[in-house]
Amino acid sequence: MRSAEELLASGRPRRRARWYTSIGNQVLISIVLGIAVGALFPAFSAQLGVVGDTFLDLIKIGVAPLVFLTVVMGIAAAGDLKKASRTGLIALIYFEVVSTVALLLGLLAGNVSGVGIGTGALSGAHPTGGAPTGGSDDEGFLATVVPDNFVGAFSSGHLLQVVVIAVLLGIGLLTLAPAVQARFTAGLETASEGFFALINVIMRLAPIGTFGAIAYSVGTNGPAMLLALAELVAQYWIVVVLFIVVVLGGICLAAGINVFRLLRAVRTELTLVLGTASSEAGLPGLLEKLPRMGLSRQTVGLVMPTGYAFNLDGTSIYLALCTLFLANAYGIPMGFEQQLGLLVIMLLTSKGAATVSGGTFVVFASTVTATGYLPVEGVAILFGVYRVMSMATATCNTFGNVVATAVISRWNGDLDRARLRAVLADPSLLDQDDDAPKADPAANVPTTPANSRSAR
Repeated sequence: MRSAEELLASGRPRRRARWYTSIGNQVLISIVLGIAVGALFPAFSAQLGVVGDTFLDLIKIGVAPLVFLTVVMGIAAAGDLKKASRTGLIALIYFEVVSTVALLLGLLAGNVSGVGIGTGALSGAHPTGGAPTGGSDDEGFLATVVPDNFVGAFSSGHLLQVVVIAVLLGIGLLTLAPAVQARFTAGLETASEGFFALINVIMRLAPIGTFGAIAYSVGTNGPAMLLALAELVAQYWIVVVLFIVVVLGGICLAAGINVFRLLRAVRTELTLVLGTASSEAGLPGLLEKLPRMGLSRQTVGLVMPTGYAFNLDGTSIYLALCTLFLANAYGIPMGFEQQLGLLVIMLLTSKGAATVSGGTFVVFASTVTATGYLPVEGVAILFGVYRVMSMATATCNTFGNVVATAVISRWNGDLDRARLRAVLADPSLLDQDDDAPKADPAANVPTTPANSRSAR
């Protein structure tokens, strides 16, 4: 296999792949077809939910093991506990600050627009069933932080439990003798490559899964439900876009990164997340792509999976805007003190959101229950348009974690800035890497499959 430099030296132009062979383009086509089929054949589309659910279940097979492996190897690659702890502390502070900004933006947008005011039809409704319910925010979150056994953390689907186990094991590896640690991490790396291969096979089914999910969403919601809550949906999407462009864009600008070019570089993963309304769908691809973009492999391994549990910007905006919508729709006044208390509650509940589709809505139900004065039955009203809103939620959550990983890698001083600038200017370089020896961006030294283990 020849390197990219050898291919250029040969003088033969690289054959450009046909546009329809790209997974990202196939997913975009699936979204358009899903909308059309859902609108034209709602009865048929209502039976396609199993297609999208099956695809997400397949993705979930590899997500927990990949998160576990990348976190453990990320800590082990740090070389010492002090460096790993520093990266983790910076990440947690960043997550808390940015999540709080997202909550404040959602509350500000809801107050300025008066979302839900004058919605007489909703205030007089008495829905029954149809929506999940949640328990106490503190009890529900704390009870799921530490697993009761190793295997249960993977089988339960609680990503935060997997992160906890991975962090503990990674710290434990740093206490072993270098020779033992090297053998252990080599085995983990081999297992990681195997799971990435599994995900690559599953991702070939992404267009089919996306088509089923979109068609089911449009076919079951129907135009009447979408029009009834169109104002809320439109405002939410606008706020999410503003957050990405203004807040995340400002953070990227401070770190010397162009947010629009970064969006373009990860557009394939974001398109998949948008179509499936699940941030889990994009995680495997991002864990593989971000190090190839010049981000430190250990920072990616530590920050990206942890962010999926603690840095849920889209979820924060959703909680703030939708709780204000319910309060206004039912004519419940919320002054500064009530909204400040609501902010504190959401700071807790937003950390318990699952990365799978539907997790945010369960947390929203928990938030409404925890307030003690918002009508829990009103949660069911928003269930009809949740799918439309969750597409923006998952996309914002995912891209927020991409930005966090890039910025923290920059702050740590282990970002290959030249490589990142080159990829952001020409994302096709990532495709060329498939035909060239891989490089470890942390070490900035080219490696091949034969010596990659010794290089770590």
